Amino acid sequence: MGYEQGQVKDYAVITLAPRNAKVNVDFPATIQGQQIIEIRPKIDGYLDAIYVQEGATVKKGQLLFRISNPQYEQEVITATASIKSAEADVDAAKMQINKVKPLVEKEIVSKYELEAAQYTLKAKEAALSQAKATLVNAQTNAGYTILRSPENGVIGTIPYKEGALINSTTTSPLTTLSNITHVYAYFALNEKQLLRYFASTPGKTMQEKVNNMQPASLILADGTLYNEKGKIEMASGLIATETGTATFKAIYSNPSGIIRSGASATVRIPTTIDSALVVPQSATFELQDKRLVYVVDKNNKISSTSIVATPSDDGQYFIVSNGLKPGDIVVLEGLVGLRDSAQIIPKQAAPDSVYKNLK
Repeated sequence: MGYEQGQVKDYAVITLAPRNAKVNVDFPATIQGQQIIEIRPKIDGYLDAIYVQEGATVKKGQLLFRISNPQYEQEVITATASIKSAEADVDAAKMQINKVKPLVEKEIVSKYELEAAQYTLKAKEAALSQAKATLVNAQTNAGYTILRSPENGVIGTIPYKEGALINSTTTSPLTTLSNITHVYAYFALNEKQLLRYFASTPGKTMQEKVNNMQPASLILADGTLYNEKGKIEMASGLIATETGTATFKAIYSNPSGIIRSGASATVRIPTTIDSALVVPQSATFELQDKRLVYVVDKNNKISSTSIVATPSDDGQYFIVSNGLKPGDIVVLEGLVGLRDSAQIIPKQAAPDSVYKNLK
């Protein structure tokens, strides 16, 4: 009900008393994929072909790039020819043994002739093994001309174009691959926030307290609430001296791939505050970027009081951190017609009805 000059009206009021309240606290966060892999060449050559586009989703083993370097193809051809030559030498050495062996048995030639032939065979077999190893090495190098995806993920930027000269010491990778089946939202808590959260969270050790923290919601860049909740983990056990903050991460399942690595988001953590002073949203009003309430004094006169408050989890209430104290009497509704120093007839509302929706 409103207020008219010269008239004293009834207004519903509530006497503030400490109670438990659930509040959400938001933290800016950056998103990183579960795994970020740099795709780098192991050989020198020209970027002959690019088979994927930036931002594409790829499967493990999918073809990404081809590097052109005729040297490696020639090395395979040369190594293959060397194997054939070495195999011929081994066959010739075996024939020599077969030729000398019966002559030795008949004592026509010295047994040293046979031993020499056997040593020659061993040398030729060793040369054949070396030729085969050379081929394997050449094939391995040739295999490096084809780059495939090591995991499922999303392709990042590709700074090189077809025909670019690249090498194994190039500063920038060919691209990056982000595995975003799960994503990490990194955020920071300052020392005061850390102490406050840990004080209200059960557990004997820091790790136990982190494990018992409530699941975190994720607000995407467009303001929408992500449909999965994340488990909070510590990303760093230390408070950075430069910033005075400790880094945490919330892990979210991302089966649809809607959340991309490098994105910005907001981590929302619910927490329960003991002995909080709570006022309904309808008991507050805004003026010049301040949130105010009308407080009733012992003479039933009202005065506007600025408060510092945080919205409750459901948005219907404000949890007051500054500006009010237990025992203060606050006008609940009909604030539009009220003015400072106005006198009212306060009618105490039942706390159960005022706070029935408080979770």
